[in-house]
Amino acid sequence: MGTLRYGMNCSLDGYVATADGDIGWTAPADDAHAFVNALTRDVRTFVMGRHMFDTMRVSDTWPRGESAVEDEFADIWRDADKIVCSDTLTALDAPRTTLEPRLTTARLAEIVAATDGVVDVSGPTTAAGSLRAGMVDELHLFVVPRVVGGGLRALPDGARVDLTLVDERRFEGGTVFLRYARR
Repeated sequence: MGTLRYGMNCSLDGYVATADGDIGWTAPADDAHAFVNALTRDVRTFVMGRHMFDTMRVSDTWPRGESAVEDEFADIWRDADKIVCSDTLTALDAPRTTLEPRLTTARLAEIVAATDGVVDVSGPTTAAGSLRAGMVDELHLFVVPRVVGGGLRALPDGARVDLTLVDERRFEGGTVFLRYARR
């Protein structure tokens, strides 16, 4: 039985993207990225929506040698299984990647039960059902010192989960990592 984790970079006011979809401001500095890599080493399966996959798939073909932390993340990404949840895609051309047209909380529970290690559900839309259902075992937020005033929220309306703060860390530039566990 695996562990279900949800993690995102977000603004101080709780958004992962601006109203016009910009996420460029969420890119981590090298110290935060190295920390993310350490956290991500135990991920066996990434579950994400189409938009998150489109953002992350650059790691499949990352040109080695440009950035040590990016090289390391690309290795972690390539070694993990990926499940893309989309009802608009009909096929995927990416290694170790499968398509799940309609992710339900029951299907996500099956994926977690069949995984030895961490299942990382990412993208607030994809994770919304599992957050509302109280299925997420760990919540990782990297809070970026920026207020964007609106956009795509990191946490969905209707989610009510009792959490315990189990770790925190501050990085260059003022980004703060908060790790919560479900009570």
